Amino acid sequence: MNITIASVGKIKEDFLKKGIEEYSKKISKYCNIQFIEVSDEKAPENLSKQEEEIIKNKEGEKLLNRINENTYLISLTIDGDEITSNQFSQKLEKLKEAENIDVTFVIGGSLGLSNDILKRSNYKLSFSKMTFPHQLMRLILLEQIYRLIRI
Repeated sequence: MNITIASVGKIKEDFLKKGIEEYSKKISKYCNIQFIEVSDEKAPENLSKQEEEIIKNKEGEKLLNRINENTYLISLTIDGDEITSNQFSQKLEKLKEAENIDVTFVIGGSLGLSNDILKRSNYKLSFSKMTFPHQLMRLILLEQIYRLIRI
């Protein structure tokens, strides 16, 4: 199985970089993992809804341009399904059984994901109704992928 994590923004904090490197190394023993990183758009304070959509659309377009159109796309969004680690493991196991399936997880920027990304998604997943920084979400996702592999 090939897993890609596509996300907006660069990881700046050393503790996140170290955690991401550690989990990536552990995961790579079981499957191929790669990362796609696109730059985030500047988002000044007090944006209108229209301005937020423009920014999300720009980030979404950059992501879609880098995501393989044949991949199974899982979007991390607060409005997605909340499932247990065991349920998530079963879902990935079914995808793994499908021949030559590639899975891409997509993490949006600070404003979330564009409607185009959400429409393109095969599955929408929520880790919580809480909001997490998108850089931290990358580490949380990797920990869960590793947990799923080990279940």
